[in-house]
Amino acid sequence: MNKNTHTFFATCPRGLETVLAEELSSLGAANVASTDGGAAFGGDMPLAWKANLESRVATRILWRVGKAAYRSEDDIYKAALALPWPTWFDVGRTMMVKVTAVKSPLKSLEFITLRIKDAVCDKFRQAGGTRPSIDTREPDVRIHAYLTANECQFYLDTSGASLFQRGNRKSSVDAPLRENLAAGILKLTGWQPGTPLLDPMCGSGTFLIEAAMAALDIAPGLNRSFGFEKLKNFKPDAWAAIKAEAKKRIKPASPMKIYGSDSDMRAVRAARQNMEAAGFSNVVQVSQANVLDAEASAETGVLLCNPPYGVRIGEEEELAELYPQLAASLKRSFAGWTAFFLTSDLRMPKLMRLSPSRKTPLFNGPLECRLFEFRMVAGSNRKAEKSEG
Repeated sequence: MNKNTHTFFATCPRGLETVLAEELSSLGAANVASTDGGAAFGGDMPLAWKANLESRVATRILWRVGKAAYRSEDDIYKAALALPWPTWFDVGRTMMVKVTAVKSPLKSLEFITLRIKDAVCDKFRQAGGTRPSIDTREPDVRIHAYLTANECQFYLDTSGASLFQRGNRKSSVDAPLRENLAAGILKLTGWQPGTPLLDPMCGSGTFLIEAAMAALDIAPGLNRSFGFEKLKNFKPDAWAAIKAEAKKRIKPASPMKIYGSDSDMRAVRAARQNMEAAGFSNVVQVSQANVLDAEASAETGVLLCNPPYGVRIGEEEELAELYPQLAASLKRSFAGWTAFFLTSDLRMPKLMRLSPSRKTPLFNGPLECRLFEFRMVAGSNRKAEKSEG
């Protein structure tokens, strides 16, 4: 393998692994292989910087710096001690260690975390007599260790803060969708800029912002900093050139067929504030309207929303009443459109008396959801009952 070629792992919301793999390939990644929770890929360091800047779907880009077989915590300590940490970051940088495990026979992840932290600090002491400080809140350098049943892999985090933190959203209502989940869902719908898009339950406008960023070809990481800027192999001039290329591609902000509405005026205000902060006030139209009164702006288009789910007592009954009304409204006003709903309420298609043409399992954080697709035709859309997936 070329000495400039490294192995990376990009994490993402569960259910978006294939979308992430396609995105990484389009950015020039080699040997892309998706697995549960993300995708591994190969490339040089500038590719990792570019992936951080450009990926709409990834949560983190991790650089694999070592791996070793283990049986005990002591084996992991020795493997971590053998790695040349002082060649990767300066002793003046603060650090933290995070350990995740699948099928590991070792009992305490906290103890393993402590042993890896000790190994890194001991390595620095060997090199120069001082050790880096620990900061578990906002460290300069994040070290990740991933344990399988018999192997430990060590990673340096090139992202820093999670990549869904774009630096755009100023206002939110309730629990907003994470930006990379919203971006991945947009890709799953097949929506293309120029096609009308409506979110009739837009909340603080996450789908709308992600759609506008994609339509204007704005790299999602342009307004933030990254973990790789704190590592010794960072080259500011090469990074400046990558950012300059991304900035050159941005299309001028002009009105687009991207629409949002919400019945709650607080949500409408929050969405408008977010559009203004992102520079999208004249790109996206946001209005106050009940979802049942929504009207199609064209003969075809994509309707996409994340409706509330019944998490509080009484809400499930309200939703059971809403769904048939929603189906009637869609059939009346959105024939020719394709509607997508992200929900953890798996009763939704049955209560709407509509059969989904597709259902994609996704996770909104720990919450298991489905992205239901309904191709709207005038009149009944119901086929034979299908079992829930």
